Amino acid sequence: MTETMKLFYTPGVCSLAPHVALREAGATFELARVDLRSKKTADGDDFTRLNPKGYVPALLLPDGNLLTETAVLLNYIADTWPQAKLAPPRGDLVRVRFDEWLQFIATELHKGFAPFTLMPNVGEESKRWAAERLAGRVALLAEALGDRPFLHGDAFTILDAYAYFALRTYRHLLRVDLPGALGAYLERLSARPAVRAALTAEGFH
Repeated sequence: MTETMKLFYTPGVCSLAPHVALREAGATFELARVDLRSKKTADGDDFTRLNPKGYVPALLLPDGNLLTETAVLLNYIADTWPQAKLAPPRGDLVRVRFDEWLQFIATELHKGFAPFTLMPNVGEESKRWAAERLAGRVALLAEALGDRPFLHGDAFTILDAYAYFALRTYRHLLRVDLPGALGAYLERLSARPAVRAALTAEGFH
């Protein structure tokens, strides 16, 4: 049992998205750093004993329940702190369409980084194919953003928290410029106090 929530994270990876969302929600939480190579926490504990999946993010709730998977954590945060308006209310097609984009970021962008981060011995031809596929997905995100300030309109949501991680990672891994308005969008997100605070807490200055 824990008195507050605890977010298990690794600096700069997908756990950054729920980290930002928790700060945007005004939640009280602790951070617990995980070394993904050794599967050890900063305290020396075996992370796989808590989370057999062995990867972050993982959110330990005060009642002892552990939540995993980035999109699940983001939805949990949005639904637990509805006053922060990080997602539209459940119950109609607006939220379904919103979740559709959340899953798009999770499966078509986030998981598309694997050839450049996780997969061993990936050939150059495979990397080119993966890069072209990612570029097409990023272009769809640029089209969805259009000239709006945020992906869901005029206000920051969990879509933007996940997109921030994805676009930041995409630009870093492939060393490319972001199409359309995505470059300005990423800079706008980078300037948000919650994003700056999350990056600082994870050791980025």
